[in-house]
Order: sequence, then C-alpha cells, then structure tokens
Amino acid sequence: MNSEDLKQKVKEKYGEIAKGTGEQNQSSCCCQPTDCCSSVDYTVFNESYEKLDGYNPDADLSLGCGIPTQFAGIKKGVSVLDLGSGAGNDCFVAHALVGETGKVTGIDFTDEMLKKAGENVKKLGYTNVVFVKGDIENMPLPSNTFDVVLSNCVLNLVPDKNKAFSEIFRVLKSDGHFCVSDVVIKGFLPDKLRHDAEMYVGCVSGASELDEYLGIIKENGFKDIQMHKQKEISLPDELLTKYLTSDELDLFRNGKVGIYSITVSGYKQ
Repeated sequence: MNSEDLKQKVKEKYGEIAKGTGEQNQSSCCCQPTDCCSSVDYTVFNESYEKLDGYNPDADLSLGCGIPTQFAGIKKGVSVLDLGSGAGNDCFVAHALVGETGKVTGIDFTDEMLKKAGENVKKLGYTNVVFVKGDIENMPLPSNTFDVVLSNCVLNLVPDKNKAFSEIFRVLKSDGHFCVSDVVIKGFLPDKLRHDAEMYVGCVSGASELDEYLGIIKENGFKDIQMHKQKEISLPDELLTKYLTSDELDLFRNGKVGIYSITVSGYKQ
C-alpha cells in the first residue's frame, strides 16, 4: 500500500470515529464506532485530560498517547499550532495556556474531524482558536509563524516523517520549539504487524524505531532535543494473535521489541 492509499485509510477510519459519539468512543472496547469489536483499540495509549484547564469532554475522543501541553512550556500570548488536531482536545487545553492574547491553530485533513472541531469551538465561543484543513507533510501555512508546535499520537500516522519534521521546522519561528507525544518502536515489529493497514491506522505499525525517530528530528535541524517521558505499551494477546503465530508471539513477548509512547521536544535555532 503506497503513502496516498495509507493516508486515505487514515482519513476514512478517523472520519468514522469523528462521526461516532464521544461516549461510544471512550467506553467501548474498541473505539471505532461502526465495527464494534474491531481488533484495534484506538484508546489503548490514551492519558486522562480531565483535570487540565481548558479540557472539554466533547473534544476528547481518547485518541492521544500523552499530554504534550504538560511539557511544551506554553506561555501567555504565544502562537501555537496543533498537528492532527482532531476534535480540538489539545487546542482547547493550549487555549487555556495562551490566554486571550495568544492564538491556537489546529490542522487536520479529515473533514469529519474538522467539522466536529468547528462545532466545539463555536459552542465555546473562542475567537482565537481556528482550524484549517491540510496535510502535515505539506502544510498550507506560512513559514516562521508559530512559537510552539504540538502533536499528540499523529506523526506515527504520517508516511513521510522526514517531511513532517521539515514542515514543523519551516513553520516555527526562530527560537520556537515543538513538543509532541507519539508512538515509537524499540527493536523491529514482525512484518505482519508492520505491513497491516488496520494496525497502521491504529498507531502501531506506522511507528518508527526510536533511534530512527530521534535521528529524523536531529537531521531536520532541531537542537536541545529532550525526551520528557516514555511509557511502554502492552498490547493484549487477543489482538496480537490476529497477526502472529504462537511462536512469533512468544518471541515478541520475550524479545527486545517494545512499543512505547514518548513525549519529546526540540528547538529551532
């Protein structure tokens, strides 16, 4: 499957999630609402936002893998961009940090997510939070514009991560920085996992190996790269047995392969 086909698969799956209710997405064993009991639980990486200022439950589809705003050092009055903004969850938390003198922009390429985000911001009455349609690999945004770029469990879905970080560097102001939460691999996934499109849109098989991921960040010119948090993710056997034989599962469980959520930042200097 080529990169454009993968992007289309992501659009379709996350469009279906956006059209489902928040209650279905958060309480179901599998948050993809039109195929209950799809093998991929999109909420498996999620962390709770409920105690954060700016949290809006209507915008929380439990699709993140960290809380990048906790480590982003967002100050009053700055301009923030959220990549893959979905229904607006991280944007609304960022809004509480930038205040009325700052600005928050969310970018997403899924029409249904943009519609949901637009409805949410209208209900909240914010005038300094906007959502735009665009591809993270080629953002329709001006260079040298944002103080902070955020992303939460989205870059693992982007086929060309080098392009994504190149675009992050381009849109950041000088001395601006990014802080992203994402899914990475330590070691290498078995081929059946890595090449399955369903696992791709479930955030697993699109993940890069950790050292490769950090290398891409460095190669795109970022300095002062910091790993703020990493957490091992344990996927259930009933999910993995769809893709692996019993011998392969045993090797996966007892080998050096691991799936992690990380939160990392870097500066444009």
